[in-house]
Amino acid sequence: MFHRWSNSSHQDQESSELYAENKIKELKGATGPLSGRGLIYCTDACLKRYLEARNWNVDKAKKMLEDTLKWRSNYKPEEIRWPEVAMEGETGKLYRASFHDRQGRTVLILRPGMQNTASMDNQMRHLVYLLENAMLNLAPGQEQMAWLIDFTGWSLTNNVPLKSARETINILQNHYPERLAIAFLYNPPRVFEAFWKIVKYFLDTKTFQKVKFVYPKKKDSVELMKSYFDEENLPKELGGKSVMSYNHEEFSRLMVQDDLKCAAFWGSDEKPSNHIAKGHSAAAVCNETPGT
Repeated sequence: MFHRWSNSSHQDQESSELYAENKIKELKGATGPLSGRGLIYCTDACLKRYLEARNWNVDKAKKMLEDTLKWRSNYKPEEIRWPEVAMEGETGKLYRASFHDRQGRTVLILRPGMQNTASMDNQMRHLVYLLENAMLNLAPGQEQMAWLIDFTGWSLTNNVPLKSARETINILQNHYPERLAIAFLYNPPRVFEAFWKIVKYFLDTKTFQKVKFVYPKKKDSVELMKSYFDEENLPKELGGKSVMSYNHEEFSRLMVQDDLKCAAFWGSDEKPSNHIAKGHSAAAVCNETPGT
């Protein structure tokens, strides 16, 4: 009996893979020939993500993909470089973690209580830069990233404006479909609940289901988060055992090197930037000490 079940499961997997391959071919045909960066962007894995985001409806996936290609052509996210957005990152309000989750996925840490600027346009460019950087650093075969959102220091006085929240959701859902694996909101204050009641209506069902609230005193939510992350890697402020501090200069050096990787990937020649170490052109990284 077990052998028959195993064969059936294997056949179902093969059938699903064949279905996906056929849908990808169909979307390729519907999209037509591509060139330049559009061709680099539209890998089979990319097309699969757009199909998944639109429940394998080729026409809807095609519309979504075309909108993204138009957005990328105008916004040029792959051309944003760290010195342009380094000022946004000075407080460590958003950065790529030096650890991965249990699935080997890139992790972004967001600390909304550390907001330090007022320009929504610059904040969105900073976000897009870090999304592109996270994608650049995904392991081979890995398509998604994880978010850890730390509400330490958050209050209504430094709350993200609703317009910024909507634009963040718009960018993530419409131009980075199926890139988010999971997002943990750690210990948000009760006052956040009113804000969340409004924001959640802008989320599609798939994205909404990936957002998890974690409260230190609620064991089930803590255990869920720890099932995604090694406790030795998680920062203490997020319930883990690692002592971490954001170092802007070190992170900047890392980002400047990644800018070269980005340029090479997209096919543009660039020389190393000298904008490291001071002022708004600086950048930085995380110092980590394992907890005891």
